[in-house]
Amino acid sequence: MSLKGFVRNFKPLEIVPQEKIEDIKRGVLAVLENTGMRFESEFALNTFKKHGCKVDFDTMRVKFPSHLVEECLRITPSSFYFKSRNPKHDLIVGGNTVYFCAFPGMNTVDLDTWEARRATREENRDALIVLDGLENLHFLTPYTPYFGFDDTPPVMSIPESAAAKIRYSTKLQFSGYQKDCEIFTIEMAKVAGTEIQGMMESSPPLTFYEDAVMSAYRFAKAGLPLHITAGDVMGGTSPATVAGTLVTSVAEVVAGIVFTQLIEPGTRVVANAFVFPQNMKTGLPFFGSVGIALHEAVYNQIWRSYNIPVQSSAIGPTNSKIIDYQNCYEKAIPALVAALSGAHIIQFHGGVYGELTHHPVQSIMDDDVAGIIGRFIEGIEVNTETLALDLINEVGPIPGFYLNKEHTRKYWKKDQFVPKVADLLPYGQWEKEGKKSALDYAKERMKEILQRHKPIQLNDEQEREIQKILDRARKYYAEKGLI
Repeated sequence: MSLKGFVRNFKPLEIVPQEKIEDIKRGVLAVLENTGMRFESEFALNTFKKHGCKVDFDTMRVKFPSHLVEECLRITPSSFYFKSRNPKHDLIVGGNTVYFCAFPGMNTVDLDTWEARRATREENRDALIVLDGLENLHFLTPYTPYFGFDDTPPVMSIPESAAAKIRYSTKLQFSGYQKDCEIFTIEMAKVAGTEIQGMMESSPPLTFYEDAVMSAYRFAKAGLPLHITAGDVMGGTSPATVAGTLVTSVAEVVAGIVFTQLIEPGTRVVANAFVFPQNMKTGLPFFGSVGIALHEAVYNQIWRSYNIPVQSSAIGPTNSKIIDYQNCYEKAIPALVAALSGAHIIQFHGGVYGELTHHPVQSIMDDDVAGIIGRFIEGIEVNTETLALDLINEVGPIPGFYLNKEHTRKYWKKDQFVPKVADLLPYGQWEKEGKKSALDYAKERMKEILQRHKPIQLNDEQEREIQKILDRARKYYAEKGLI
């Protein structure tokens, strides 16, 4: 048993001809072989040297022979099974299936004043319960929902976040890294009987730091999947052109894949893009921009040609500081493009502004958008029964109608999608019932989910072991003077 997700039943969107995709891929190989990548890790440098790469230990520059790159891409799985502690939340990543996952925030946001503030431990728990209860949210992400809570030292933010996700959700998660924290998150996953996906993030341009290398090493050696991320900013840490940034962002992820496959051949990998244009007025990433959608569309096309699962993560944040029309279009349009162009995972739910704010009410509204997108990519069924020629003949012209037909009862819900928190009332009824907006309905649904949804709990022994691991992590960091 696994989560169904949404299955795209038609050819994916391709906005670049295949010969141009091959031009980009040749550019990737040229960058890896001629320019090279910087790996600030003696272990990584020695690994690459051992396998025939040209390594300059003084500059920490690695140049990759094309045959090695192509072989490592070839042995990377085209799809994989991802095991949860609750079998109904297992995932099969790859193929034509699309899953939606959460986008985190450093803080929560006050829905009356729109001011950001640090979340409490209870607010973090409630936001996780909401995510666990949403039908179209399949996967949890690092720092989700918040980067930390009011009583958590910064160095403990990832272990505490991972533990909270294990405690209050059986949906799968991937976890971040800092200061060796993946040692503890991997242990917690084993105790809970779940897999956890690790991270390896590039530091553009064309660089991986020691912490990213060690995270990838530890997860790969534990037999766990990884998502390898390019975090380029167009015009800042990568070329201003989408095409140029495609070369650098794909090259960075490919270099990460080569490392993981040399360490542990067959390691499960998702190629992730967290790539934005730079807003040249502010210097910040240009969240929600058309450049994101353009990059995601072609990036997804490239990774489909490599036959490796791909994730779109730049979808979740917006420029808007509030939940409004701008917030919606900056999220929905790139998310739709990502789904149409073949993304297997879309990071979407809950993010409000940048990576700074997250709110469960936003997650609830995003869940409707995810449902709409998911329904669209499933397409329509055309067969004798859905064409309904006999029914059309039976009903005929006016005064005939279809409302009382069994065919309508059978197919209306199947062919449509009804949002759970949209205002769908006639005007008069809307006035009588308080003139509620989608935001009002989402607030009500949050209360309903928290009242009725009860995530599957860890057993007492698992809970004790998780707490022991957290205590051990605190001691580890205290001894290093970080707490």
